[in-house]
Amino acid sequence: MKETAIVYCEGKFGTMDGKTANGLIRSSRNYEIVGVIDSTKVGMDTGYYLEEKNNGIPFFSDLDSAFEYLPKMPSQFIYGIAPSEGLLKNDERNIVLQAIENGLNIINPLHEFFTDDKEFMKNSLKYGVKITDVRKPAEKKDMHLFSGRILNIDTPIVAVLGTDSAVGKRTTSVLLEEALIDMGLNVAFVATGQTGLIQGAKYGVAIDAIPSQFMTGEIEHQIMRAYENEKPDIIIVEGQGALSHPAYISSCGIIRGSRPGSVIVQHPPKRKNLGDFEYMKMPTIESEIELIEGFSEAKVIAITINHENMSDNEIQDTITEYEQKLSLPTTDVLKFGCDKLITTLIEKYPELKNKKIEAFVN
Repeated sequence: MKETAIVYCEGKFGTMDGKTANGLIRSSRNYEIVGVIDSTKVGMDTGYYLEEKNNGIPFFSDLDSAFEYLPKMPSQFIYGIAPSEGLLKNDERNIVLQAIENGLNIINPLHEFFTDDKEFMKNSLKYGVKITDVRKPAEKKDMHLFSGRILNIDTPIVAVLGTDSAVGKRTTSVLLEEALIDMGLNVAFVATGQTGLIQGAKYGVAIDAIPSQFMTGEIEHQIMRAYENEKPDIIIVEGQGALSHPAYISSCGIIRGSRPGSVIVQHPPKRKNLGDFEYMKMPTIESEIELIEGFSEAKVIAITINHENMSDNEIQDTITEYEQKLSLPTTDVLKFGCDKLITTLIEKYPELKNKKIEAFVN
């Protein structure tokens, strides 16, 4: 059974900074989410707010109101905000302490490690709770350098990259994984960020917490683990940030470590400036594709759209424009599903069609 969890996302649910909470509402293999703390949206349904589909998961103004409303105390408290600095704000310490004092285990996705905090650890011992720092890397002696082993596998590796942070790379990756599994394929998904790991990805590493010398090796290691343990028909690798983004090097490490044969690019057409860096303009989809293909030696095989601030007509017009101008299949997976992506993958990797037939027969 899944552990029950309440997610803290005060004032940020549905925004870029709320991407961890957003992702958990969309999909969570590890946890049953029973509520989200965001006092600005009390009275609304989290699923409807996010995607206009009710899911029965409510918003609460604070922990006290959640405890009063819920029939049973949740076992986990998940900090669901992903600020660019990755640090806990001073006024948020009290709610973490309150959760600990009420016996909730703490899931922390920040760069600031709660297990290094004397007050948090003292209270966790007092109240018998566990604190998990999702981004806390292994000791350097246990990390991996790039070995080249990945060069010897023939399983298709597809990376889902993007033109900015928080554009839906993980969401597209997860939905594509689910669609391929529904076809009967054996799929391995490799997460590269804290949200994917919290959601329950079996393989992965929070790449932005790894020293640069070990980035490629850690990604390669996770892919090799998935390859050796699962013998998958296809491997999907989640991207982070953007290759063109001046503040992040994670996409570079992911491309070098995963050696993808194909790339899907996620893009928000109406976003004018980089999410956390509003003084910088967004790259064009054309420039990002050119950069990715030059850097990775892999071809971009499809484009997926983040429809923020777009009407349905604008989405359809953009899909038509990209397909005509760039000759690449384009879709919005939240609106239209993954059919175009699957068709494209089977055209690129015909062996997947045979795997699908084998799965159906067996």
